[in-house]
Amino acid sequence: MTMTEDAANAEGKQRWTFQWKELYDEVITSGLCTGCAGCVIACPHDVIGYKHEPGQYVPFHLEEELGLDNCLHGETGCTSCTRACPRFRAWEPQADEHLFGRARTAEDMSGIYKDIILCRASDEFVYETGQDGGLVSAILIWALEKGYIDGALVSGLESSEGGEGGWKAMPMVATNREEVLRGAGSRYTYSANTIAFNEAKERGLTNLALVGMSCQTSIAPVMWSRKIGKVSKPIKLNIGLLCSKSFDDSLFDELFYLKYGLVKDQIKKMNIKGVFQIWMKDGSYHEINLKECHAWTREGCNHCPDFSAEHADISTGGIGDATDWTLTLVRTDLGREIIMRMLQDGVIEAKPGDSDPGAIKLLHKLSERSRARWPTWAAPEARVGLPEGATADH
Repeated sequence: MTMTEDAANAEGKQRWTFQWKELYDEVITSGLCTGCAGCVIACPHDVIGYKHEPGQYVPFHLEEELGLDNCLHGETGCTSCTRACPRFRAWEPQADEHLFGRARTAEDMSGIYKDIILCRASDEFVYETGQDGGLVSAILIWALEKGYIDGALVSGLESSEGGEGGWKAMPMVATNREEVLRGAGSRYTYSANTIAFNEAKERGLTNLALVGMSCQTSIAPVMWSRKIGKVSKPIKLNIGLLCSKSFDDSLFDELFYLKYGLVKDQIKKMNIKGVFQIWMKDGSYHEINLKECHAWTREGCNHCPDFSAEHADISTGGIGDATDWTLTLVRTDLGREIIMRMLQDGVIEAKPGDSDPGAIKLLHKLSERSRARWPTWAAPEARVGLPEGATADH
């Protein structure tokens, strides 16, 4: 057994005493915080705030007694925030052990999974409305109809003052086909979909799907592993989105509009395929070099090591040559059960992942590149499998 394993086991066996003070020091202010808001929904005292605003997307403490860096409840024994954080201490092997019964190895650069396939929705409207084949929308609609879930935590678009749909991504709860399709499509700005948890709870929903970027889909298994099950218990299905980064909302005004004259309320659809692709409502199409967008990369993405949403039941993304198919990693028994039943019901189509070998190669390449962003001073498990000294630039 290695020293790292010894330390992880010792940490798991000792009484968990870590609170906001440690979270603030080791995650919030160190640059590791992704803004997933797991700590926000887990806090039983409602003393952690969060704002979906440009330059923010980071939790902060609301009480003033002990300052921003400490918590009165934490000093008296509350540890919920650190138990919920998927970037605190040995988060990766803890989630792995809970989900898969083993930790990721060097061969599992894109996380542990059972199958890689290419999928798309059979329903033409769902296919056209969704992104890269509409798989996620198809899963949610089917899971709602079959009773696996009674609601889904997803992102929608905030309406502008004139009533038109803007492009500010906001958390929302979807409970039917119409609401699922309202939230379909990619934004490439950040939405902490977990924040919609409280609305779902108030509406009496008890079986939820969470659709989110990798940091968000690690929340529930980390909570389960660290025994804070009350909050995570309603999350029955975890759908992860392949993600190398997201952008600050100011990208729309400071780059798209000021340099290219693209008004965000007139944008119809966006995608990233080597370049930032933008379709406007007037029928025009525009491409913007991704290098121009780097300055607007959200700070919480700079150290994120997880491109492939490694702790989801099903991880999905539109990469590779087959642009109308979704690359799909089936990771858990539940994920496989759902995909197989959907295939039997004819609501999705699938073909082997190796029919697009370029997509699988790109998956592992982007996974390795993301892991190389994880600092060497942080928990070492996320860098397992990387060459010594690897960085995101090499």
